Amino acid sequence: MLVALLAERAYLERYTETPQSAVEPDTAVPRIGEYLVEQGLVNPGQLERALRQQAEMAAAGQSRLLGQTLVDMQILDRETLDRAITRQILELHGALQQTNKTLELRVDERTTELRRALERLSELSQLKANLISNVSHELRTPISQIVGYVDLMAQGSLGSLSPEQAEALRVVRRAVDRLEHLVEDLIEFSSASRRGVSLDLTDVDLQMLAGEVIARLQDKADRARIRLETLIPADLPSLRADQEKLSWVLHQLLDNGIKFTPPDGRVTIEARMEGAAATVCVRDTGIGIPREQIAEIFEPFHQLDGSSTRRYGGTGLGLALVHLILGAHGATVRVESEEGAGTQFSFRLPAAGPEK
Repeated sequence: MLVALLAERAYLERYTETPQSAVEPDTAVPRIGEYLVEQGLVNPGQLERALRQQAEMAAAGQSRLLGQTLVDMQILDRETLDRAITRQILELHGALQQTNKTLELRVDERTTELRRALERLSELSQLKANLISNVSHELRTPISQIVGYVDLMAQGSLGSLSPEQAEALRVVRRAVDRLEHLVEDLIEFSSASRRGVSLDLTDVDLQMLAGEVIARLQDKADRARIRLETLIPADLPSLRADQEKLSWVLHQLLDNGIKFTPPDGRVTIEARMEGAAATVCVRDTGIGIPREQIAEIFEPFHQLDGSSTRRYGGTGLGLALVHLILGAHGATVRVESEEGAGTQFSFRLPAAGPEK
């Protein structure tokens, strides 16, 4: 009796909203009053009288279940009501089982679809990486030929040049250097995407390495009227890192700083020991990055300004590669930026241990 009453209360009071499933239990199993009419245990008139009686009692503060009201009005006996509720529970149980089966089938179908989509996405990603790699390697040969002939002409090996012609060759040489840099970025990225970033860890003198990187970028900084600075303690221990790839990271971050900093600004490499690791920072006084766009800057081929008239060039691969290389070192890149005030990139690298 108690189980029957509790079941009736649960299904009358809790299943008032239609569940969102393929086979809806509330549709498959009607409310108790409708169910009793369908089973021929009460007629519509009797049900209507019982509902009115139930409403009147509720208004008087005497809440009563419909089944109990039918019994009290002697329209239905308790045994018949219990059997009806039991049958209804069994039917609801069957409807729920069918719903579960349908949901399982839907989950299986969606899982299969997602697996196929993931496989297709992986194929497209591999195809893109292969295409980038092939195209980039094919571009190397003509670029090398252009560089060779431009250098020969600039040296006067192919005849004397007027001042205007010499200046034009310098412009061409800078453009070819930029193109060569972009192609190298593409090759590096396609290689990292396909095979991952391999590291040759050695003890790296960061102060010396930073000086070499700054020397390579000094001409570009001078043309842009940007001051390059280093704030690295002379007693900073050597760091455990891949020297070539760390040099590339510093070059990329400094180059970005120069690119996005207005004239008379500065770009600084700073390092300090914190425990057993050094925190390395590259900070500029440039245009900054909107806070809501910081997460986007490490996405491959992504430019914050994607318009056809965008002011700053590049493939959008530099910071993506920085993220990959430092990630291979076990380092996380932190970005702090304020629009109009500048940006700081920082990461931590372990100090080299004692030689054994």
